Amino acid sequence: MVFSCPEFLFFFLPIFLIIYFIAPYRLKNLTLLIASLIFYAWGEPVYVVLLIFSSVVDYTNGRLIEKFGKNKRLRKLFLILSIVINLSLLGVFKYAGFIGENLRIFMPDIKVTALPLPIGISFFTFQTMSYSIDVYRGKIKAEKSFLCFMTYVCMFPQLIAGPIVRFSDISSELHKRAPSFEDFYCGITRFMNGLFKKVLIADELGLLWSVIKGSEYSSLPALTAWLGAVSFTLQLYFDFSGYADMAVGLGRIMGFHYCENFNHPLAAVSVTDFWRRWHMSLSEWFRDYVYIPLGGNRCSVQRHIFNILAVWCLTGIWHGASWNFALWGLYYGVLLVCEKYIWGKSLKKLPSPFAHLYALFIIVVGFAIFDIEGLENILGYFGAMFSGSSLFDKSTLYYIVNYGRVLTAAVIFSAPLYGAYEKMKNGLSSPGKKALALLVEWGLRCFLFAAVIASLISRSYSPFLYFRF
Repeated sequence: MVFSCPEFLFFFLPIFLIIYFIAPYRLKNLTLLIASLIFYAWGEPVYVVLLIFSSVVDYTNGRLIEKFGKNKRLRKLFLILSIVINLSLLGVFKYAGFIGENLRIFMPDIKVTALPLPIGISFFTFQTMSYSIDVYRGKIKAEKSFLCFMTYVCMFPQLIAGPIVRFSDISSELHKRAPSFEDFYCGITRFMNGLFKKVLIADELGLLWSVIKGSEYSSLPALTAWLGAVSFTLQLYFDFSGYADMAVGLGRIMGFHYCENFNHPLAAVSVTDFWRRWHMSLSEWFRDYVYIPLGGNRCSVQRHIFNILAVWCLTGIWHGASWNFALWGLYYGVLLVCEKYIWGKSLKKLPSPFAHLYALFIIVVGFAIFDIEGLENILGYFGAMFSGSSLFDKSTLYYIVNYGRVLTAAVIFSAPLYGAYEKMKNGLSSPGKKALALLVEWGLRCFLFAAVIASLISRSYSPFLYFRF
């Protein structure tokens, strides 16, 4: 079940919200937990056990780390136990098949069967691991209530595709929250924004990218190849940021304030700027739990370069068990090193439009690496992008005519327009003008929601892209 499917929109969510708001305050966490387990079991009934196991392991280790606070060896032992178990879960379910496939090159007789990937395992293992590390560092107190802790781990809005919410972000709200009308209104608005992004923009662009990606690269015109790479970049942004909007909105409805995961990343003016804006919760996780412990930038130049490359190789591999993800991570690691030590100062002197074009070029090329599997296929697609069989052909014009509207809408709405609109609306002095702006806004929302329903009825199942990571 996904947020953009009819079962969720018209069955699961309304029933859950009615029960949640009727339930006494002391039962709200239990209501949320049960709903979350049902939500996860809808698509992964077997792996609910894995989710519960992960919760039990890190809850127990957190309590033991705090209990033996004066015994450094035992505290470290329980921390290592938490990290090893979490990374082992990732290793077995996500990487065992990939490792076995590569070992088969040297040992043909080896047999390693890839297991079905539990949805969201990369997200919830990082969440629970960060909890154990923060307890060990003394940044937070160990949670005494297993119900509260398991609710934190399992809550369905951000369970399967983030953002990676740290326990410290919502620990107080797990114990005491008072959902208000403002929270409900802001949450519904945010959820609908994400729904529109996903269904009306991302899914449409996905159709274009799937056709171009499935073409014969040797005969692909250059403009068509670039159109495909741009369409995937926009698809991934609207798909993932749309999910994040829905997750943040659902959390807000229930009284939780999740961290933001995107800040208009396609408006970036450098690679460094892009990664401050894209999937921010993941970047911050690797910064706090890998980069800084390795020494960060408070070390020699050689060590700093190693730290950057190591973090970005891990970031790439976190996204999936495939060499294209490792290559994608290394691609960004090298570029970040270059911005830091070679052309960063010159880049800052560039006029903003040129810096923006530089960043967009790198981002689009990077996402081509991200989604195309196999080095031969990546090189073939790059060959089409930079020296295609022709500049364009009839198919290029066909794609532009048929997808021009959604591409234009995607480009426009990737800019920070909504924030500017909210600022303008809040600045209206006349109550009549504010009421009119609100009426027009919700009239447009109702129209777009009708378009979403029509699209969902006519289209086959379309999961969020980040579910597979």
